[in-house]
Amino acid sequence: MRQQLRSAQRKAEQDAKRAQRQFESQVEKAVTDYNRAAERHNRQQLAKLRRSSGSSVSFTVEEQHLVDRVQSAVAEQDEREYDVFLSYARVDGADVAEQLRSELDSLGITVWFDEVAIRAGRSLSRQMDDGLTRARAGVTLLTKAYLGRRFWTERELGALLHKDTVIPVLHGVSFGDVGKFSSFLGDQAGFSTEYDSVEDIAQKIAEAVLLDEE
Repeated sequence: MRQQLRSAQRKAEQDAKRAQRQFESQVEKAVTDYNRAAERHNRQQLAKLRRSSGSSVSFTVEEQHLVDRVQSAVAEQDEREYDVFLSYARVDGADVAEQLRSELDSLGITVWFDEVAIRAGRSLSRQMDDGLTRARAGVTLLTKAYLGRRFWTERELGALLHKDTVIPVLHGVSFGDVGKFSSFLGDQAGFSTEYDSVEDIAQKIAEAVLLDEE
């Protein structure tokens, strides 16, 4: 009888500890979610002030269609850890990627950056899928190395860039070059450093991914 009582007592203590851990975990998650929402709101308000005080950017018809598409897709998402993930090839895209990350950061956009540098020998589809689950949208910095076949097959890259939440940014390549690489990309819209500064491109990306959350 005494042994049964001790066993019941141990079980009750274990159940109590388990319930306490679950409660603490729920409280921690609630606090984290609240702080994240408050931080996002503060960043958006600051970003609005910065954008309103800066020079406004203009969009081509194709760029506006891209922005509208991304906005619609982002509006239907659940909360994400980051606003964008930035994908690039280190060999010829690191400097511009860092500049773009810095400009986006100044506009209040959180960027998942270094972890998604494209490297040969890793599962690229897995990298991209992981990035899109952690961020509202993906920004792909298309350079000569990024378009190289050691990183992608044309079908893989075509499938990536046609995702509703992916924003292509061209650097050192033209839309014609992209179309030559893949027949899947002939109608692809995006931004280009040939026509806009990195600062202006960052502002255009901000228009697409920062939604009003009053």
